[in-house]
Amino acid sequence: MISHSVVRALRSSVRCWRHRAVLRAALEASDVGSWRWYSTPVRGGFPGMEEVLARVVAPLPSYETRDKSPPPPESNSLEFMHFYRSLDREDKLSLLSKLSQDFGVDHKTVSELAVKLLDTQLRDQATVLQVEDRLRYNLTPRYKQLLSHISRVEGGVKFLVDLRADLLEIISSKASESAHIRDLNGTLKGLLSEWFSVGLLRLERITWQSPCEILQKISQYEAVHPVRNWTDLKRRVGPYRRCYAFTHAAMPGEPLVVLHVALTEDISNNIQSIVREFATLDSEEDVNKINSAIFYSISSTQAGLQGVELGNYLIKRVVRELQSEFPHMAQFSSLSPIPGFSSWLQGLLSQYRKEGRGSDLLSEQEWKEVEQATDSTPGSPAVDSLRKLIATSEWTRSERLSAVLEPVLMRLCAWYLYGEKRRGFALNPVANFHLQNGATMWRLNWHADTSPRGVANSCGIMVNYRYFLNETSKNSALYLQNKVITASEQVLGLVSQYQKNSKL
Repeated sequence: MISHSVVRALRSSVRCWRHRAVLRAALEASDVGSWRWYSTPVRGGFPGMEEVLARVVAPLPSYETRDKSPPPPESNSLEFMHFYRSLDREDKLSLLSKLSQDFGVDHKTVSELAVKLLDTQLRDQATVLQVEDRLRYNLTPRYKQLLSHISRVEGGVKFLVDLRADLLEIISSKASESAHIRDLNGTLKGLLSEWFSVGLLRLERITWQSPCEILQKISQYEAVHPVRNWTDLKRRVGPYRRCYAFTHAAMPGEPLVVLHVALTEDISNNIQSIVREFATLDSEEDVNKINSAIFYSISSTQAGLQGVELGNYLIKRVVRELQSEFPHMAQFSSLSPIPGFSSWLQGLLSQYRKEGRGSDLLSEQEWKEVEQATDSTPGSPAVDSLRKLIATSEWTRSERLSAVLEPVLMRLCAWYLYGEKRRGFALNPVANFHLQNGATMWRLNWHADTSPRGVANSCGIMVNYRYFLNETSKNSALYLQNKVITASEQVLGLVSQYQKNSKL
């Protein structure tokens, strides 16, 4: 009988040879003859990992020669990219762990410089500034140079965006709790924020005449209201519609964030009128029927750019673009989904049932109507019936139940958006995004998204975040600095009803 240790060794060997075969093919295809093969065993990865890193991560030049040292050969960046792509998830984690830990900041030198800086505090200002500059330079991780040089080779920026997506997945899944991994993620995020600053982005309007590859990606990336077919896509880039995307010269043909806009007379209160019921593809736009711009979908396409602000700048650029095209346009608003409302509501009902406070959420009359409509008895059975109705969306098939639940769900949803917080900011991510941009939480809309997805996620409710252009800067500052949410009388009235019924 073969021992477990022998089996593990065999599996490791097979995986090692598989990686070798993949990487050898990649190296041969790239025709970089100077690359060597890897045979040195290492801990925490298959043979070759340590050798590759030692070769491709150049030492940090001394402070005195920092502007005179020649850049490492481009082949170093290409070698690292090919090597990383050949790895499976487990070995990518090993490589990133070793890169972040063994090729980061020289902590010994930094400590010595920190002591020296303290010793120079009584010296002249020029000496203090020089020591500070030397300390700042030595706080640069060695791997930062590798990342910067990778960004300069063809496909390097896209590689780094995908690499950060891997880091974010590692951190969120808690595959590693290493502080070095988090520091590597922070360093890479800082670089990406510089490379994708708004001044380096290009605003593109997507039309039916745009390249087929771009249209296909717009369809694939649509995360809010999935595109059903090519006719649906043609409608979304056709008359009374606008589709804009930010692109970057380093990632040609790759939309980074996409914004869909509907041009309407009034502020829309349901999504079906935008994505399903719009009439013909060949109609000519009547400028007299265009008074409002409705932002009904914004999708970030690159997981690795999470936390790099793009969407808010895109909305601001699009507003300027639309004002230029339609000088008379007076109303700018989103029509936004409310992801997470239904699951939050289920948790709230469970909590109130457990605490024996179920009767606090609805008025006495509302509970009677729920009991009659569901043939349930007062107390916990009625709460359970309500939970089941919301979980299965059965209530949408009954006009009576819809009428009973409308005031209940509307005020609960208003509280979820306005009152539920995370670190003082709105818990709902879509709300947080628009409020940061300076929008007003303007109107909740009943039966706004009757698709199965809309009912399951938010009981069919959607919300308008209104952009009053002369107030957005003030609203944004109030929210970001003082965590104050600017809301309309409708929203505040619903919040007040919730507080009254829930005895808050």
